[in-house]
Amino acid sequence: MSLVRINKKLHARYGGAVRAVLHDGCIVVQGHLHKWEDVVEACQTAATKYSTTHVVNDIVCDEAKEKPMRLPSLRDKVLDGRKPDVLVIGGGISGVSIARELSKWKLDILLVDKEPDLALQASGRNDGEVHPGIDLSKGSLKHHYIRKGNEMYTQVCKELDVPFQRVGQYVCFNKGYLKPLVALYCLWRKKHDGISDTKLISGEELHRAEPNFGAEFKFAISNPSSGCVCPYGLTIAYAENAVQNGAEVALNTAVVSMQVENGEIQSVETNRGTVYPKLVINAAGVFAEDIAKMANDRFFSIHPRRGTNSILDKKAGAFMHSIASIKEITRSKTHSKGGGILHTVHDNLLVGPDAVETYEKENVATRRESIEHVFAKQKKTMPRLSERDIITYFTGVRAPTFEEDFIIEHGRKTKNLIHCAGIQSPGLTTAPAVAIDIAKMAVEMLEKEKAVEPNADFSPIRHGVPVLREMSDEQRAEMIRKNPDYGIMVCRCEEVSKGEILDALRSPICVPTVDGVKKRVRPGMGRCQGGFCSPPVMQIIAEFLGVPLSEVKKSSAESAITFGRTK
Repeated sequence: MSLVRINKKLHARYGGAVRAVLHDGCIVVQGHLHKWEDVVEACQTAATKYSTTHVVNDIVCDEAKEKPMRLPSLRDKVLDGRKPDVLVIGGGISGVSIARELSKWKLDILLVDKEPDLALQASGRNDGEVHPGIDLSKGSLKHHYIRKGNEMYTQVCKELDVPFQRVGQYVCFNKGYLKPLVALYCLWRKKHDGISDTKLISGEELHRAEPNFGAEFKFAISNPSSGCVCPYGLTIAYAENAVQNGAEVALNTAVVSMQVENGEIQSVETNRGTVYPKLVINAAGVFAEDIAKMANDRFFSIHPRRGTNSILDKKAGAFMHSIASIKEITRSKTHSKGGGILHTVHDNLLVGPDAVETYEKENVATRRESIEHVFAKQKKTMPRLSERDIITYFTGVRAPTFEEDFIIEHGRKTKNLIHCAGIQSPGLTTAPAVAIDIAKMAVEMLEKEKAVEPNADFSPIRHGVPVLREMSDEQRAEMIRKNPDYGIMVCRCEEVSKGEILDALRSPICVPTVDGVKKRVRPGMGRCQGGFCSPPVMQIIAEFLGVPLSEVKKSSAESAITFGRTK
């Protein structure tokens, strides 16, 4: 779309309040608006889907008050003077998969994340679906990577000892007259776009597979290659394998500024000292635009999008065993199917997410209307769905660009920088494939100065903590014979033993908090949500660290649980 046409549309909608200008190959939208939803709409008006001419948002918005990035309280100099070959910024699935891929080479790799644990933002707050790509057309980076990433999951999860199941996905229709049109759509996706497992199935076949789905469904699109994985479990596994192969992970480490000279990053200032990397990889999620700005390479904007998921009790998991959603033909311009239902690898049901534009990058509060909206829709998919089965819920903030595509490229003005930005759904699915290409880009850049040799000691194998609840009686007995701690039950809901908790604390990336242990071996993930097991978990952590119980935290240094003895 030409700049003249964009400005005509903006003037018709907003008068003279905003306008678009071309600057350094980007479309910069400037002006002043009162509401954030108007800012998003104005920038979307200027954007072309999947274009590499990006829209940069410079609109002043009354509603969106500038909020500083939340910083860790930790201040030390432990990283001061470090000179890594590669500095990866971001401990989500993108950053850790890149770090692990880079560890196949003899490189000094440092990954930093400002949070007290990995996958605390979007990578740990999504539904865990490994997408088939049925909704993606050729021409986007999302499409380029989706099938490659999907096909890698079986091997990657086997190597990293992470549970993964190809449960299949159904997109369900209750209007029979749409079948010829949807059949053509499926044929196009299969033959033209390479989504090879796409097929149309009848309502009868659908109900044989999933008897509890809505009786009025006439047909469905089936993609058996779709699967589910634990997103935070996979993120942690990737990071642990990277560390096992020589990378370093620094948590509670925020990037606060950069020194850039002659189009090159000279140094990176953190709360833990100044780092001098040869190459920086920007995988900072909703803060990717902020990192690009620090590096004098801002050519895109992120507009955060909130999504809420609900987790249902395992008894609800028996109602269905796949991934499904009703497809309703509407004029809605939202960027989500309005959520779905997913049978998780831990046998719960997950319902969600929705998609709500927000200017708050770090506000993960859950709103009642989000849950109500998703349940109202998904009860049409499966009438037995009930809010009474919810045991917990969570909200994540995704990081789309206005072009709704990934940014996988070198810095445009800054030489020693690679962006892995705009990563939203299906970013979890594409991460293994994206990591390969970014690692290749990084090695090619570093080889301009000196040869980069393969890491002959690289091992792709990471062994997770033994899961006793999945073992036979004989196997459990043998484990308990070798280590009696495996016989001390701590979490009754999830059947987690003291031995498993101690294994998690001895892992390559130790996060000795209640939430850190919870994410690794699941005490507190069951129906009671830690009501019974949190105190003994705290006691185990305190004994492991050799500290008083009052020093054990929930998630971060600021999240105190107890404040000392009363008796």
